[in-house]
Amino acid sequence: MSDKIDIKNIPSDVKVYKPDPSQTPQYNIRSRIYVRAVKGLHQMLRKQIGIISLAVFALLPWLKYDGKQAILFDIANQEFNIFGLTLWPQDLTLFATLLIISAYLLFFVTTFYGRVWCGYMCPQTVWTFMFIWFEEKIEGTANKRKRLDSLPLSFEKVWKKGLKHTSWVIVSLLTALSFVGYFVPIDDLFVNFFTFESSGAVVGWTLFFAGCTYANAGWMREVMCLHICPYARFQSSMFDKDTFTVTYDAERGENRGPRARKVEPKDVGLGDCVDCNLCVLVCPTGIDIRNGLQYECINCGACIDACNETMDKMNYERGLISYTTEHSLEGKKTHVIRPKLFGYLAVILVMTVAFIWQITSRLPLELNIDRDRTALFRENSEGLIENTYTLLILNKSQHDNTYVVNVEGLKSFEYFGEKEVNILAGEAFTLPISLAVDPYDLSKPVTNITITVTSKDGDVKVYEESRFFKGR
Repeated sequence: MSDKIDIKNIPSDVKVYKPDPSQTPQYNIRSRIYVRAVKGLHQMLRKQIGIISLAVFALLPWLKYDGKQAILFDIANQEFNIFGLTLWPQDLTLFATLLIISAYLLFFVTTFYGRVWCGYMCPQTVWTFMFIWFEEKIEGTANKRKRLDSLPLSFEKVWKKGLKHTSWVIVSLLTALSFVGYFVPIDDLFVNFFTFESSGAVVGWTLFFAGCTYANAGWMREVMCLHICPYARFQSSMFDKDTFTVTYDAERGENRGPRARKVEPKDVGLGDCVDCNLCVLVCPTGIDIRNGLQYECINCGACIDACNETMDKMNYERGLISYTTEHSLEGKKTHVIRPKLFGYLAVILVMTVAFIWQITSRLPLELNIDRDRTALFRENSEGLIENTYTLLILNKSQHDNTYVVNVEGLKSFEYFGEKEVNILAGEAFTLPISLAVDPYDLSKPVTNITITVTSKDGDVKVYEESRFFKGR
């Protein structure tokens, strides 16, 4: 038997973990993520943008314009009032144009600066961080929250959890009421809801949206971003090597590992990354940005602020994690202006011009003519040929107006029906009329006519062509 002990050489170099996509992810996506608070430029920007977004969302329904709710999408009456402009289902092309502009604007921003929409302005992100703020104020820091969840049921745990969920429910309910206020007059919405005088539909939709807000921001959180939101899946198709994304500089950071502040990293074969793991602890989706670009990253910049804080403490240069491009990391020039961006910008400009043209050329009055289908014409007791029409006059403005009806295309005729009508704002007025003509004044079996409707002040005029039938 030998007295020698076998010695096994253990490598001293630090290895970088690179996940194998074919294997199970290194973290359980259903594990609760305890997001650690961090301060810095990007989180300050995120908070300010979030506050502004919340303020705009909450206050817009309360704004008044010309004595009425400035923004009201009245689905029941099929009219959409936006600062004095009333849109009807016939005007939905405007919404389609606006959606196209929004989509291409999102594509433009994503191609230039990655998923900054997700990190700074997406409602899911804004409400999630707001719910996390309540968690921090009630249950404490990330470590305290984690410890509280691991403790058995106690009085402290019950009242803290109860207070947290109560605050979540209140915020969710206020959010839902504010949202419903875009579709229901908001002046009486809150009072009627809490005095149980709201309709069943209003109560049902309010509770539905409150439940969605509570579930999404309180429980699902990153699951929405990772598995439900389609944007995470196709946004990579807009990235290129000149897109600014949150990126870890592996060439500067590796090899990573802990060290004393006074130790020069190069002297011990290390990079600038001290492997503090803060970039993972502050990430709302729980990823490690050091593993490279991942679709889970929402570009919120939390890891940048956390890393910069560590670099400051170690007296290292900031920017180990930063908004940068692949070309920049490779030592090449970043092309900020490139054909793809010009393409997106061109579509945005064209659709914006089209949207403005649709708005400016839109008339606040609409006329439709329905002929009597049972009888194209008839001969009345005076021997005149009579045709009957039903005019549908839609006052698309937000003011009551008086309109005058005229007929063009007939030499002489008798008019039966009202020629001057007063139509309320947003009213679809039905006006039956009849035209009677001496058959000797009609040279053809069918005569083209034009019916016009003009506002009393002459500012608005619409017309529609129709036919007057004589028969043989």
